[in-house]
Amino acid sequence: MRADAERSRRRILDAACEVFLERGPDAPLDAVVRRAGVGPGTLYRRFPDREALVRALVTDLLARLAEAAEQARREEDDPFRALRRFVHAAADLRMGAAIVVLLERLVVDGELTAARAGAVTAVESLVAAAQRAGQLRADVGMGDLVLLCVRVSRPLPGGLAALDADGTLVHRQLDLALAGLRAGVTDGAGVPLGFDQVIAAAGRPGEAGVAE
Repeated sequence: MRADAERSRRRILDAACEVFLERGPDAPLDAVVRRAGVGPGTLYRRFPDREALVRALVTDLLARLAEAAEQARREEDDPFRALRRFVHAAADLRMGAAIVVLLERLVVDGELTAARAGAVTAVESLVAAAQRAGQLRADVGMGDLVLLCVRVSRPLPGGLAALDADGTLVHRQLDLALAGLRAGVTDGAGVPLGFDQVIAAAGRPGEAGVAE
């Protein structure tokens, strides 16, 4: 793909992520076009319908989730610092919130299953490393981290949005939450929540396509 075409695709996917988070996956695609700053033809040449756009966005987000985890693992020597870096990167990209919202619209097929498996493997390796180092509570799973990102990184409603106008409040609250996940902070008597449990909770059927 030519560089200019890839830039257009990136703008569309980023705009779709923001619009769907703010207005839900049924938001008008015209809103995505306006946010991306492209013409309608540019969007529809790449994504002929809503299903194609949502599916491409989820696959892209899962790939970026995996890459953020791999980059944190490569560049941080301390396992808990690597985990923290990943969680903050995921929040910046609104990955956790967007993936859960959008997967509610899609029936998971082979492509999405493969993308999800790559993300799960990369993130769970960070979790396991921090637990082996005695830095992370044993009752923390990837699903816990994803739902933490979902809860903290969703846009605040109404006038509350002004509290996080510069994006720093999300990261402060994530650090407060992460401090409570350190080993030894509490007894950690809970059961780890896996990412597959989060996905299964949506109760989607097992055929390809868009869930009704």
